[in-house]
Amino acid sequence: MRIAVVGSGYVGLVSGACFADFGHSVACVDLDESKIAALQAGEIPIFEPGLNSLVVDNARAGRLTFSTNIDEAVAGAEVVFIAVGTPSRRGDGHADLSYVYDAARTIGRSIKQFTVVVTKSTVPVGTGDEVERLIREVNPEADFAVVSNPEFLREGAAIQDFKHPDRIVVGLDNDRAKQVMKEVYRPLFLNQSPLFFVTRRTAELIKYAGNAFLAMKITFINEMADLCEAVDANVQDVARGIGLDNRIGSKFLNAGPGYGGSCFPKDTLALVKTARDHGSPINLIETTVAINDNRKRAMARKVIAACGGSVRGKTIAILGLTFKPNTDDTRDSPAITIIQALQDGGAIIRAFDPEGMKPAAKLLDNVQFGTDAYDVAKGAHATVIVTEWNQFRSLDLAHLSTIMAEPVLVDLRNIYNRADAVAHGLIYSSIGRPEGAAAGHLAEAAE
Repeated sequence: MRIAVVGSGYVGLVSGACFADFGHSVACVDLDESKIAALQAGEIPIFEPGLNSLVVDNARAGRLTFSTNIDEAVAGAEVVFIAVGTPSRRGDGHADLSYVYDAARTIGRSIKQFTVVVTKSTVPVGTGDEVERLIREVNPEADFAVVSNPEFLREGAAIQDFKHPDRIVVGLDNDRAKQVMKEVYRPLFLNQSPLFFVTRRTAELIKYAGNAFLAMKITFINEMADLCEAVDANVQDVARGIGLDNRIGSKFLNAGPGYGGSCFPKDTLALVKTARDHGSPINLIETTVAINDNRKRAMARKVIAACGGSVRGKTIAILGLTFKPNTDDTRDSPAITIIQALQDGGAIIRAFDPEGMKPAAKLLDNVQFGTDAYDVAKGAHATVIVTEWNQFRSLDLAHLSTIMAEPVLVDLRNIYNRADAVAHGLIYSSIGRPEGAAAGHLAEAAE
């Protein structure tokens, strides 16, 4: 099929490359000339495992092209995906839909045949209705159908998720559009990928409801971790104990410094605003948002407590800047908030991340970036693991303890065993796990 993808950011580029890999003819279009020029030169603007080769291979085969000419791409397409950004709007937290609506108007003016316009961006309930109205407004004679097809891609595993989805949600009320969407995803039928057809508004809400539920699950286990610390219980055992219940499941039950990234923060906030606008507030999600915001600074206080109550003039090594491993995305990353809070307390920050230092540098001031974990830990008064990159899972703890000014390790991802860390000379702190028998050794190490 002939497909146009408007927007060549994370979702648009991954979707376009995967559709091309299915055998479709895909044109990815974007108004950012520098981005398109880079893509045409084989330069990928984001880090996503496997994406580089996927884009290069399909571009070389002629199935994937990049252009700034939206009119031409849309005029020749049977299906047009809108995959532009929907960031939180400044001032009120609602999703900023200006990019979606601009794309809708442009698409509407360019339609030449029956075209299925698919909203891939994450948008509030009712956005599809407005997209349809705008297209009709600029081109009353256009033959088209508007469909909602939300993405469920995990950063770091996006290609796997796209090619082996657990569900494909399609919201529509048009039989012709239904047949077109079946053909778009027909290459996945061998994997028995379930196409789940619902109404357009239902599809829009499914995306928000899914992200909100997962955010709530993360926040729940984080609060349980705090309780575990208060009552001398182990949050990892609690998570396993409840996760083995099939009604609950084990995923998203890892206690940590809070959720971040490009989806959960803005989507939970947008859902809260949408619910209030419709007179049906979702108090659980409102509380989830508030707890998560507070947790990030609470993690900075945890680091300060591990350093004896003050970090003024002390050097703190931060391991991990992205909100999760296998991405370069630092948006709403707990690490950013933690660093800023530590700087407010007078700390000197040194940081390392395999992929996130360049984007983090745009968000942070007065941070010294290093070449690896040991480089930033050398001479530090504490090392803090914020993101669970694989290379942070196998640190030489004995070496780490000898190169630091003070051997304090704050493990905000519970990667290490307390007894092992203490045995290697470290003063160890983690989340939601008891001091246990190691408490005495910790006191000795502190002395």
